[in-house]
Amino acid sequence: MHLAPRVLRRAVAGATVALLATAVGCAPQPEDKTAAMPSGSSANTCAKGKLATQSSGKLTIATDEPAYEPWFKDDKPANGKGFESAIAYAVAQQLGYDKSAVVWQSVPFNKAFAPGEKTFDFDINQVSISAERKKAVDFSSGYYDVRQAVIALKGTKAAKATTVADLKGLKLGAQVGTTSLDYIDDLVKPTRQAAVYAKNDQAKSALKNGQVDAIVVDLPTAFYITAAEVTDAEIVGQFQNQGAAPEQFGLVLDKGSALTSCVSGAVDALRANGTLAKIEQQWLSDAVDAPVLK
Repeated sequence: MHLAPRVLRRAVAGATVALLATAVGCAPQPEDKTAAMPSGSSANTCAKGKLATQSSGKLTIATDEPAYEPWFKDDKPANGKGFESAIAYAVAQQLGYDKSAVVWQSVPFNKAFAPGEKTFDFDINQVSISAERKKAVDFSSGYYDVRQAVIALKGTKAAKATTVADLKGLKLGAQVGTTSLDYIDDLVKPTRQAAVYAKNDQAKSALKNGQVDAIVVDLPTAFYITAAEVTDAEIVGQFQNQGAAPEQFGLVLDKGSALTSCVSGAVDALRANGTLAKIEQQWLSDAVDAPVLK
């Protein structure tokens, strides 16, 4: 499909305005936390800048490495550029932590929501909220409603697909542990086993090399890939959301974290005052240009 100039501008040239910036720092060793806060988000439990964080007076935020566009810019989460970097700093500010109080930490995607104690206060890495993942970690309120999309090389059989049924006989690929892979297995149910990759970069390479017919990623990533990384590929279409509620990305916290209600309160406030919408408009592509696969 032809990517409209306005989409390309939003996906690739969003860096014309930096929302916030901060120095990169190495994650400190976790310190003893203050007394756990009760659930709820009262003024006392969520006192600005005084939460029971991993390191007193600091907010430790994690994401994967490399940090992909359009979620981050130039593989530098601390520069304030890209949708999730901007969201992270907006949440931090809402919680009472300015840019100098934010510390970034590298955590692999799958490890972020795996069982076990966390070394971060929250993780932001396009992690979809699900009942299964909630067994191991806490999630904030959703900060982005997302759809999954299919990418194929132009002129191929896969690129001509207009329905979910058209995808069944294709070799599809996606990153491990993602809802992208879930959509392949649970919705498409292809006749050939899906190819699974540790990173989206590997999935993109497989598509370029013809090892798979198409890959599935979230829609904003699909716009960026086809606009700037694999320009001989196109978005075949997007899937409809499954279930009554939309798929949402949420911030990941330790299971039972004392910070969960405060972080959710911050996200809710940013949604209510229009900040989430403004950041989305600046950094993410408009999804209306991708046809829906039914």
